Amino acid sequence: MNRYKKLAFNSVIFAVGNLGSKLISLLLLPLYTYFLSTGQYGTVDLVTTTLSLILPVFTLSIGDAVLRFVMDKNSNKTIVLNNALVLTICGYAVAWLLYPLFKTILPFNNYLFYFYIMLLTSSVNGSLMQFVRANGQVKTFASIGIISSFVVLTSNIILLVQFHLGVAGYLISLIAADIVSLLILFSIGGVYRFISISLTNLALLKEMIVYSIPLIPNALMWWIMGVSDRYIITFFLGVGANGLYAVANKIPSILSMINSIFFQAWQMSAIEEANSKSKSQFYTNIFNAFATVMFLGTSLLLLSLKTILHYVISPSFFSSWEFVPFLLLGVVFSSFSGFLGTNYIAAKNTVGVFRTSIYGAIVNVGANFLLIPFIGTNGASISTMLSFLVIWLFRIADTKSFVKINYNIKSIIGNLSIIFFQIIIIYSDLSIQILWQSILFLIMIPINWKEIRLLYQSGYGIFINKISRK
Repeated sequence: MNRYKKLAFNSVIFAVGNLGSKLISLLLLPLYTYFLSTGQYGTVDLVTTTLSLILPVFTLSIGDAVLRFVMDKNSNKTIVLNNALVLTICGYAVAWLLYPLFKTILPFNNYLFYFYIMLLTSSVNGSLMQFVRANGQVKTFASIGIISSFVVLTSNIILLVQFHLGVAGYLISLIAADIVSLLILFSIGGVYRFISISLTNLALLKEMIVYSIPLIPNALMWWIMGVSDRYIITFFLGVGANGLYAVANKIPSILSMINSIFFQAWQMSAIEEANSKSKSQFYTNIFNAFATVMFLGTSLLLLSLKTILHYVISPSFFSSWEFVPFLLLGVVFSSFSGFLGTNYIAAKNTVGVFRTSIYGAIVNVGANFLLIPFIGTNGASISTMLSFLVIWLFRIADTKSFVKINYNIKSIIGNLSIIFFQIIIIYSDLSIQILWQSILFLIMIPINWKEIRLLYQSGYGIFINKISRK
């Protein structure tokens, strides 16, 4: 299987898992908005986003090291995994020592018990999931995403609709999904065969930590860019405004799903192609095709934005549409910077990941404090977009030493121009907005025709044709 077909195959496998889980996530959105108030939804958003901040700190981002080191041809998979698990357990113990501090500073005292359980289940689950992915068990990896989401769906129906447990019910459903995931990893995934705490290696652990430590501040920078706006919104505008902003982020998560599907497969391909002499052409073809998918996806979501929200959320959350357009562009620029970030991962030069991310974090925080007090919640959306744009531009220059990508500049400028016209229309009072939006979307097709054709020819079309013949 050549590299294009392998990337296509892995992307399809990850797509099956992600599409199922994201579909369930969308089905849950009406349930959340009807059975949780804006304040309650804002609280659960703070709990889950704070968890995303805490995890890399107390695990030292060791899950990323598991993926990279297990994929080394000469690695001892068992030692890599056990090193990660020992480090995770030690980090969790340290987190308990900080309980008095967390109880004082975190804005969800009533839910700290659930928070600590989620910290344990999420950290262990993260390392094991990266292990099965790096071990080539992509089908297991993808299927767990669907099963976990189904657990979240059923438990939320029971806990929110039947027992009206509110925030606690939401968090319990996430814990249940993690536990089910762990059970599958140990049984079907067979990770129990690789676990033996006595099989650790301090020299390798040190190498893994040296690799993963720069990813900790990098994760914090991405948290600052993606999550700090929630805290600033809550400070200036209240938890209800944060609830609306959290709902607004659900629509860009559809676009994030596309990026997540691709990134999971691309990260593996980039590591495998790290020493290839022809990787520059490979990277060029894949990036331009990927950019086309992201731009078309953004345009399509802008076209259907108000229609989607009209049918899937309660009227009290409908005004959240105002914050979506710039969040969508934030996802586009984030995905582009993530694509280039795989160069650092493949080369084990994780310091470069942090160095470029810090510029975006500075822009994000500064713009948040500048814009949110004056233009409201949309200031956070614009800040997010600007910060990821900055990271992408810096990484374009910084990664030239790893790989030379020939960007289709005319196509990028053309696509962004059309998307900005769509944003202007969606904020205007023009009649038959959907007609104008549709026309702009159709204009994007000839602009991207070369990439659309290459996308088909470079793997996806070949793979689908092969499946259809069977």
